[in-house]
Amino acid sequence: LGGFERSRPAELSGGMRQRVAFMRTLLPGRPVLLLDEPFASLDSITRASMQGWLADTLAAEPRTVLLVTHDVEEALFLSDRVAVLLPRPGRVLEELQVALPRPRDRRAAVTDPELARLRRRAMEVLGA
Repeated sequence: LGGFERSRPAELSGGMRQRVAFMRTLLPGRPVLLLDEPFASLDSITRASMQGWLADTLAAEPRTVLLVTHDVEEALFLSDRVAVLLPRPGRVLEELQVALPRPRDRRAAVTDPELARLRRRAMEVLGA
């Protein structure tokens, strides 16, 4: 955000606005964060960049995060545990353990056989 300190929100890109929103959430030092579809409005390139930024930020300042997302890859990349939910009534169909070392490299994650297996399982559970 360097160079944009005096900019109005409307003058910031979607990714910049999202970083500001995350910083507002992180600064009070809350031990638990609830992130509900935080990247849904971003294009795929900005989304990937923001996912990496969030992962790095949480590595530097660890917190418990409850991330709500419809993006299976996003859930697997950012999480240690993924609860696959049934929409109505909301209930956990299955919990997947993501036992991959951190930091996670997004490019390497694309070809990681364990992430591929977890993705297939999540999609099976979802009926997709």
